[in-house]
Amino acid sequence: MRYPTRREIVATAGLAALFGGPFAAMARKTQSPAQPFSWEALQERAATLARQPYRAPERVAAAAAIDYDAVGSIRYRPEETLAGGIRLFPLGRYAPTPVKINIVENGQAHAVPFSRDLFQAVSGHAPPLGIAGFRAMVPGKESDWMAFQGASYFRTAGSQDQYGLSARGIAINTGISGREEFPDFTEFWIERTGADAYTVYALMDGASVTGAYRIASHHQNGVQQDVSAVLHLRRDVERLGIAPATSMFWYGEGNRGAAVDWRPEIHDSDGLALLTGRGERIWRPLVNPPHETLDSFADENPRGFGLLQRDRDFDHYQDDGAFYDRRPNLWVEPRGQWGRGNVVLFAFPTAAETVDNIVSFWVPAEAPKAGQRLQFDYGLRWGSDDPTLSQATAHVVDSWTGVAGRPGDAPTKGARKLVVDFEGTGLAGLDRSSGVSPAIDVARGKLIASAAYPVVGQKNRWRITADIAPEGNGPADVRLFLKRGDRALSETLLFPVFNG
Repeated sequence: MRYPTRREIVATAGLAALFGGPFAAMARKTQSPAQPFSWEALQERAATLARQPYRAPERVAAAAAIDYDAVGSIRYRPEETLAGGIRLFPLGRYAPTPVKINIVENGQAHAVPFSRDLFQAVSGHAPPLGIAGFRAMVPGKESDWMAFQGASYFRTAGSQDQYGLSARGIAINTGISGREEFPDFTEFWIERTGADAYTVYALMDGASVTGAYRIASHHQNGVQQDVSAVLHLRRDVERLGIAPATSMFWYGEGNRGAAVDWRPEIHDSDGLALLTGRGERIWRPLVNPPHETLDSFADENPRGFGLLQRDRDFDHYQDDGAFYDRRPNLWVEPRGQWGRGNVVLFAFPTAAETVDNIVSFWVPAEAPKAGQRLQFDYGLRWGSDDPTLSQATAHVVDSWTGVAGRPGDAPTKGARKLVVDFEGTGLAGLDRSSGVSPAIDVARGKLIASAAYPVVGQKNRWRITADIAPEGNGPADVRLFLKRGDRALSETLLFPVFNG
């Protein structure tokens, strides 16, 4: 099965040309009358919409001819910048659905009608056909720090002016073959709240859900967003994904066999981090699996979770164009009591860096039913710092897999070796006589041999090695950490070990 990503947003609407309609015909300088706007009114609008039959948004058929290179030739005119830093995206092949844009000031919303004059197109290329989304510019620069475009996707440039993974408003039945939905942000209201701050309000509409979103965004040393999502269910949803993040993992040091490209590693994120309601720190390295996989981590009132890029060494990537070492982390901080549920990690195989094959999100324990109203509040932290690191708890810095057995001997048939390195000041002064040992549990597999020891010449760094024999058709699920007596010295690593 092929899953669309932020690079190829797939909408469910039929292809029907919109160009030439009344909205497109409005002149750029037409002053639309101001309309009162409030967060409460937007919530009421979403609730009313949920009681009506779903009507998929129309796509502009002519946008299919505007490919990635062609859409880059259509530039928003800088002199038309809105609200101190907002510029609009044109329609193209991968974002063919028009959206409505409003600017809010003092509780009044002014609609921004589409006009070709808003854009400047290179001669000989396709003309602008509509508005696909918007971005927020860095003051005084020609770079942007936040963008909303396609379905309910949005992202920020983090703390190093480098885009990477994306967030989206909701995930519907992700990982359920043939049933995933991509609701759309159909209309935005943008309010400037500071020199580097905007609050974005968005109306969501989809076959199974409508929603009102308030996303307060502040750009300083990274980006902090405070999200409030009020959802109304049109119909039952088997797997409702809250605070989804979408990323890409092609290969890293742990799966060098996939490295057909000259660069040593290529990934937007290298792991899923969790801080559970009980305070346990968990790290699940990302892999490019041989087939679709779905991991589910049960929790109650989680303190945080997110997709991170821990490896920030340029030498490990050698990419001076895409700069994978600068890709932002995305950390989700639930607000209030989210109750019981699961952090879900869905992955499918990819053979290219242009396909996002990783999705993570929170799934409530009780599947929502038609007619329900749900609200989730959470923070999103986009930056380069790892919010999961603790002075007292060592963290995973590297993980590898390879043939099992002693080096130099014949490989152990039917088994794989997992090697994991931990670092942390809590390991200072410990040596082989300190009683440090590995705690290892294996589901759907057998532990053949294991060891834990300090890495020679490396400060506060310990290594666990484990030979694992998977059983059955799927991977063995390994759970391991360093301990001393009954006390954990490290975060817990969760890892799928595939045979062969």
